[in-house]
Amino acid sequence: MTDRTSPGLTAAPGCPVDHGAATRLYGPETTHDMEGVYARLRREHGTVAPVLIEGDVAAWLVLGYRENRRVLDNPLQFSRDARIWRDWKEGRVADDLPVMQMVGWRPDCVSQDGEPHRRLRGAVTDSLQAVAGRGIRRHVAHFADKQIDAFADAGRADLVTDFAEYLPMLVLTRLFGLAASEGRSLAESSNHVIKGGADALVHNARIMAILGELAERKRREPGADFTSGLLAHPARLDEEEILHHLRLVLITAHTTTSNLLARVLQAILTDDARLASLVGGELALSAVVEEVMWNTPPLAVLPGRFATADLQLGDAAVKEGDMLLLGLAAGNLDPEIRQVAGVSVQGNHSHLAFSSGPHECPGQGIGHAIIEIAVDVLLHRLPGLRLAVPPDSLTSTASTWVAQLDSLPVEFPVR
Repeated sequence: MTDRTSPGLTAAPGCPVDHGAATRLYGPETTHDMEGVYARLRREHGTVAPVLIEGDVAAWLVLGYRENRRVLDNPLQFSRDARIWRDWKEGRVADDLPVMQMVGWRPDCVSQDGEPHRRLRGAVTDSLQAVAGRGIRRHVAHFADKQIDAFADAGRADLVTDFAEYLPMLVLTRLFGLAASEGRSLAESSNHVIKGGADALVHNARIMAILGELAERKRREPGADFTSGLLAHPARLDEEEILHHLRLVLITAHTTTSNLLARVLQAILTDDARLASLVGGELALSAVVEEVMWNTPPLAVLPGRFATADLQLGDAAVKEGDMLLLGLAAGNLDPEIRQVAGVSVQGNHSHLAFSSGPHECPGQGIGHAIIEIAVDVLLHRLPGLRLAVPPDSLTSTASTWVAQLDSLPVEFPVR
């Protein structure tokens, strides 16, 4: 792991921890053992650690569960508005860095606080609720069946690349009023934006172009879809606000749902007793989903909050204008709240997977519906479904923001 001193991170007076040495959260050293990185940071720095993200941009990573809650639940101290970010204001972070696709300011609800946030979030929430009641189960079942049809005669498949990786985006195309043929390429572009790197800017521009054409078409030909709902909402979103909310929901809903679906399938297929209980009706799928959201949340790190004043958070002396990243995965595994590894969390809904406070994810109900219907269709269509490799051979690849399951090879009898 490479450490280096980073701008904007200063030593706390009298604090024994060196807050000048920051750890990169990206690169080959972090790709396959992000949990190990979190554990080392916790040992060295406590509940808040200095880190660098793509482009060697400095930030604080919040590792503690209680500290994450404090940041998420206190927008007056920790603003979502990146325009107060000191390193950006003072010119140390360029607007064209790929990481700005994740942490920069946009005219959407997650970049606002107070009344502007309530106005924009209300439009998103109302429009999502409207489409959630219009045949979402039918859409998920339709696309799940189509995905399964492509490999059902082979007797084997990879449930990441053949199922979970694209299914949520296919459903979203229907909810947005897009052509289903756009689904696969939009999923790939969304993944590039989340992963960062040089291609992130190109893929973000591609997404915005498609959404711009969609909004223009829906102004002329409105329908019963999310895009038309935003356009007609009484909050009267302007053109830029429409486009950026379409982008926000498309990327975050697909990424979180796709990752969560893959992890839920992993949890089911690596435990024969759990699979049998699920198929036999003794275990509710919602309980499996909650367990996965504790242990491997679909978004490992949430960008970003910005300190509105100098303050102490854990052992860190956070300065006004510093950027903080929410370690959702690290917070869920905080030994202060989960002293014994492996203890059941069934029935405990206080995980950080969908954030908390005023910016808690408004589309989690749709994500749950997609996962539950997809798993139900899969198990019904493929009785005898089983993992085709030893469970401990499954691997994940991490970026700053997510840790994605690489593959989930399965086999099943061909009917």
